[in-house]
Amino acid sequence: MNIQSKPQKAPVWLTADSGDFEEFRRLTAQTTAPRDVPHAAEIVRNIPVYEGRSVDACATDPTRRQALMEEWATVLSSGAGIIVIRAAYADTAVLDRASAVFDRIIAEEKAAAKGGGDHFAKPGANDRVWNSLEKHCNADPSSFAEYYSCHTLALASEAWLGPNYQMTAQVNRVNPGGAAQVPHRDYHLGFMSAAQMARYPAHIHAVSPVLTLQGAVAHVDMPLESGPTMLLPFSQQYFEGYLAFSRPEFQAHFAEHHVQLPLAKGDVVFFNPAVMHGAGTNRTADIFRLVNLLQVSSAFGRAMETVNRDAMCRALYPMLLNAPEGIDLANVIAASAEGYPFPTNLDSNPPVGGLAPKSQAELMRAALAEGQDPSAFCATLDALLDKNRS
Repeated sequence: MNIQSKPQKAPVWLTADSGDFEEFRRLTAQTTAPRDVPHAAEIVRNIPVYEGRSVDACATDPTRRQALMEEWATVLSSGAGIIVIRAAYADTAVLDRASAVFDRIIAEEKAAAKGGGDHFAKPGANDRVWNSLEKHCNADPSSFAEYYSCHTLALASEAWLGPNYQMTAQVNRVNPGGAAQVPHRDYHLGFMSAAQMARYPAHIHAVSPVLTLQGAVAHVDMPLESGPTMLLPFSQQYFEGYLAFSRPEFQAHFAEHHVQLPLAKGDVVFFNPAVMHGAGTNRTADIFRLVNLLQVSSAFGRAMETVNRDAMCRALYPMLLNAPEGIDLANVIAASAEGYPFPTNLDSNPPVGGLAPKSQAELMRAALAEGQDPSAFCATLDALLDKNRS
């Protein structure tokens, strides 16, 4: 009598030890076949490279546009995970005008001593412009319009996220001598500690990469010695990577096998946020490596109803401070307070001391644990509202 074994049940929870390193090595040893990227002008170290003029031609033809977006979506999900578009900005004067705006903002914010926090680099190592999208728009609407009319930005965003995506951007200027970042994955789970990540069930680890798209616009020529982004093709396919990539064997593999491509002013890179990556070390004495980092989000990353959680916290706090027996504080806070710190204003609420600022729920839990009186807690909420305003 044949007894068939039941298929192995997929884990609901991942841990810091989850994932097989040999599987990671196998996945990252794949190659990109020309037949899979027919629109690409060339393949460089497994990364398909496209020409901006060809992208522009596809953008205005519905059939060709759909075919190109289908190719890009496939590359980002089950291919190398990375695309490069050469001369996406054929007229680099557009970038020069935007760079002038960014330079002014950097100078003004340095004079005002703003900022100081970064996600994956030492505070102060780079020059950052948080929310460069809004600041660029308000400072020079004409420059903003010509910058974001670029077909490459729209097609890549729609290919991965569909319509109604939400664009955000952050300028990063890595100055001569600026050190490399620790290789990592990106937002959402990538901005959490290992303990925080492990609280999310495995299916959320699968969902996180399809909620955002990472991009970078090169505002200057970036030879290899200036430290363009280090990328590990195909690494987005490794399911357990959010937790596993900090382990020594994964970091060592990245150090040996990552890819860096020199970029010219006007080139654009997009990649799946689950691709293992990190900015490189700027080993030059005179190149200020200026990129505008695009963080594009799905329209679906929002709740159905508008809820004033600030008002709810203020109403609940006095009762929770003297909660009757049987009231579970953690459950009540989870149902009322904002448990996620983003979106926020990273100028006034930077991730100092961690990858993310404190959430409303964390502040409420801390206040209750300390026994703060309601007026003190309300002052904390007032400060948080001010910090979150753009």
